[in-house]
Amino acid sequence: MKLVDELKLKVCSGKGGDGIVSWLHLKYMPKGGPAGGDGGKGGNVYLEAVKDIEALRRYAGIRELKAQDGKPGQSKNKKGLNGEDLTIYLPAGSVIKYDGKTIDLKEVGERVKILDGGRGGYGNTHFKSSRNVRPKESTPGQAARCVELHIDLQVIADIGLLGMPNAGKSSLLNTLSNSRSKVGDYPFTTVEPKLGVFDSIVLADIPGLIKGAAEGKGLGIKFLKHLRRTGALLHLISVENEDPCRAYSVIRDELANFDKELLKKTEIIVLTKTDLAQQSDIDKKVRDLKDCTGKEVLELSLNKPKSLENLKRYLRSLKLS
Repeated sequence: MKLVDELKLKVCSGKGGDGIVSWLHLKYMPKGGPAGGDGGKGGNVYLEAVKDIEALRRYAGIRELKAQDGKPGQSKNKKGLNGEDLTIYLPAGSVIKYDGKTIDLKEVGERVKILDGGRGGYGNTHFKSSRNVRPKESTPGQAARCVELHIDLQVIADIGLLGMPNAGKSSLLNTLSNSRSKVGDYPFTTVEPKLGVFDSIVLADIPGLIKGAAEGKGLGIKFLKHLRRTGALLHLISVENEDPCRAYSVIRDELANFDKELLKKTEIIVLTKTDLAQQSDIDKKVRDLKDCTGKEVLELSLNKPKSLENLKRYLRSLKLS
């Protein structure tokens, strides 16, 4: 099922209830004074961050959401009921823009009011004075206010898994966490970001990148943005690559073309699927990667428990902000 991570949504506060003109009608006072109540306040609009990464889906195809209007005032000076508030539930990591404002919902449970409901109108009781003992005026409730929200989900994770298609990202995520990403031997098996948790570390599997991803080729540009919210990058390079340094540089170039700030993130380089090669070939590719990146390179095969445990220890040792 396709992840909804971008959405435009019109939302409106509730209109204030109208004040009314009414009079007291008592047995002993058939022509009593003014008794028109004020209208109730319209409902407010709130945004609230939730854990569900799929939360935006419930609003797909909806043209407008509106808080409840306040009720009109009542006779005998009774105020109308206030309208119910509207809460829009968005995945944590959502960036919302409207009317020149930006709201960044980073924490689950974070709640922000974006629209006040309209004030209720005044009933005729409000206008009584020594000079106007039988006022016939009332006021309408304040109009609702509407805005169009531009919602952009940027997945928040401690570590983002990236690499060329078929670098082994989904298999690693499945092994480290309880995630069940689709695994296959063809490009773009992963077509949506997937999340998993390993020892309280949130991992995000980003669809495989190709040359030109930052310009929209493959599945890249739609998902590169999700790497902005990661604390570190786990860069997977398959031992099957004839030239691992070129595979590495292609991905790094795409990161730079999209957002140079991504290059400043902590990066862990992992040579994957090492059970598919001779140790001499593995050693050469590790040396090559160390020479061209200037960074430490870990070896990994999910069929070699020792290499997996080594990676787990390394991930646990990271200082993630």
